[in-house]
Amino acid sequence: MAYWLVKSEPSAWSWDDQAKKKITHWDGVRNYQARNFLKQMKIGDLCFFYHSIAGKQIMGIVKVCASYKDDPTDGTGRFGMVDMEYVKPLEKPVTLEKIKKTAQLQELGLIKQSRLSVMPVTPEQWDCILGLSQSIKKSYG
Repeated sequence: MAYWLVKSEPSAWSWDDQAKKKITHWDGVRNYQARNFLKQMKIGDLCFFYHSIAGKQIMGIVKVCASYKDDPTDGTGRFGMVDMEYVKPLEKPVTLEKIKKTAQLQELGLIKQSRLSVMPVTPEQWDCILGLSQSIKKSYG
């Protein structure tokens, strides 16, 4: 299993939207590096759901429930999507400010490539973020 962080602007698709719908397409990605990360995702991989622009915090965990396929919102045929399933909220959201102040997270893509909407997270970074949210479990689902 691999770990990821996916970003969404709450005005476009929020954590509350994900919690209500449960399963949704993770579409609309138009960056080649982010697309390549989507292609690497496997069913069962876990992802942190991050609110970008407004909020700037990790809200919860989703898991990949369908592999990469064409994104019907892309007329060029260059980009694709995966399906994500709601797993659970974090005990406490983890803010970007907190992440930036945490020494173990200085190599996290969220800091290094802040504009990227899909990025890998190492197991150590995953555990650190869960610790910051005061969660005691390191895997779900």
